[in-house]
Amino acid sequence: MSALVVRARRVVLPDGERAAAVHTEDGVVTAVTSYDDAPAGAVTLADDEVLIPGLVDSHVHVNEPGRTEWEGFATATRAAAAGGVTTIVDMPLNSIPATTTLEALHVKRGVAEGQVAVDVAFWGGAVPGNVDQLRPLHEAGVVGFKCFLLDSGVPEFPPLDDAGLRAALTELAGLDALLIAHAEDADVIAAAPDPVGASYAAFLASRPGAAEETAIGRLVAATRDTGARSHVVHLADADALPLLRAARAEGVRITVETCPHYLTFAAEDVPDGDTAYKCCPPIREVEHREALWVALADGDIDLVVSDHSPCTPELKRLDVGDFGLAWGGIASLQVALPAVWSGARARGVPLTDVVRWMSAAPARQAGLPGKGAIAVGKDADLVAFAPDERWTVDRLLHRNPVTPYAGRELTGVVRRTWLRGQEADGAPLGRLLSRAGS
Repeated sequence: MSALVVRARRVVLPDGERAAAVHTEDGVVTAVTSYDDAPAGAVTLADDEVLIPGLVDSHVHVNEPGRTEWEGFATATRAAAAGGVTTIVDMPLNSIPATTTLEALHVKRGVAEGQVAVDVAFWGGAVPGNVDQLRPLHEAGVVGFKCFLLDSGVPEFPPLDDAGLRAALTELAGLDALLIAHAEDADVIAAAPDPVGASYAAFLASRPGAAEETAIGRLVAATRDTGARSHVVHLADADALPLLRAARAEGVRITVETCPHYLTFAAEDVPDGDTAYKCCPPIREVEHREALWVALADGDIDLVVSDHSPCTPELKRLDVGDFGLAWGGIASLQVALPAVWSGARARGVPLTDVVRWMSAAPARQAGLPGKGAIAVGKDADLVAFAPDERWTVDRLLHRNPVTPYAGRELTGVVRRTWLRGQEADGAPLGRLLSRAGS
């Protein structure tokens, strides 16, 4: 592998942004020097481009094997590379088999091998009856374990009740392994109105914010009592933030993420019948969106990841526009960076913050020390990003280009991506990663 030097007038580094030349060899950053300290063959970015580290998206549903018609490793990772994402962490569902046993992990890694355009790590799953699989999966290198606190929507991945949650956390506490949870409460949702028809307001009412708050309260209590580490995925309900803030202040080891769609859209703007917007928990009202932005700025939310959860167009039920029937999930892997940057830019949030939320923080959460920053010893995962260029979302590379971002104007274009010093152009350059220390 040859050496690569990339220089730019603006480079986002761990200590801030400045002009620099980034030197790499054999896929690793070897030096960060002044802009002028670069050989004649260096790649020089255009004046309107910023060099940022490759993003780490720790919440991606690839769905292969078993539901490859929804997505797949080749298509998902090509979309990732085009969006400046150089590492994804694959969720343990909605593939068949789900990644809840060591054997299933071997199956998934075998399928992914040789067809990934970016680096890929894996979550394991915590489901009823698989406590004995958690240690073997941990030792095999999964970055942590996903669970649901209510029906996941697929039969291969049932939810944990309180006893199951505490059993999993007790086992993982002994490993210092991370449990991440889809936190909505089934009883609260069962007491809410059923979602029927094209009304987005009716769908929103069917999954109230209290469902998130109740489930997060259960997760906080179990995490406190077991001394384990836990993480709330895809927070939509800003009213849960005081509960999380208080738990963290008392030393409970719990972190939280949100997603581009909760930072971009608002319930008031979702058209009735447009089931491309359906996700769970749902996109909530504008006051929640704005409070999530404040929480990110204040450090109460740790990271932003896509929760890329695609399906076939038929499952979205765009033909009838029925939110009760449609699959819930938003495809956004390729547009996550410009979507978040567009919102950040409009609010005066610097690009350095966006990079921290979408690169450094998820790399740290997933235990991938070679990722997440432009620094000596890190993988040479680099992105040339034009933060002021406007574009309209089209030409999406994931398998089924159904997304609420289609046709939306965003600001910020990924012009080039390098994976370990090589141009990431969709070719299968990626590696399968294991958590550090495994």
